[in-house]
Amino acid sequence: MGGWLSSLTRSQDVHEASELSGHTTQSGAVPIADCDRGQVVRVTGTIRTVAVRPRAKAPAVEVEVYDGTGHLTVIWLGRRRIPGIDVGRMITIHGRVTRPSGDAVIYNPEYELRPGLVE
Repeated sequence: MGGWLSSLTRSQDVHEASELSGHTTQSGAVPIADCDRGQVVRVTGTIRTVAVRPRAKAPAVEVEVYDGTGHLTVIWLGRRRIPGIDVGRMITIHGRVTRPSGDAVIYNPEYELRPGLVE
């Protein structure tokens, strides 16, 4: 039974990834997997996590965005909350990619909340 449940979960993950990468293609955004350090990009994906973490003694909203090809971290410095930035929400981000520890990060980007939630 563990094998059956595991394959069902994998199938759902594959379906979600395919659906999200389709949104990326339709919106003309860059797939997160193709984002290079220093590149100014427009990415579209779903918000997977939202947290408030202090950075240099100031609050920061930290969000993980997933588009079916990969994930990136988005950080808004000096904020405790941003209305509409919620887990499951589709979002388009525009900003410059950094890779301070190897993973893609965008600080203080422009953003557009997309209609609907991904479930």
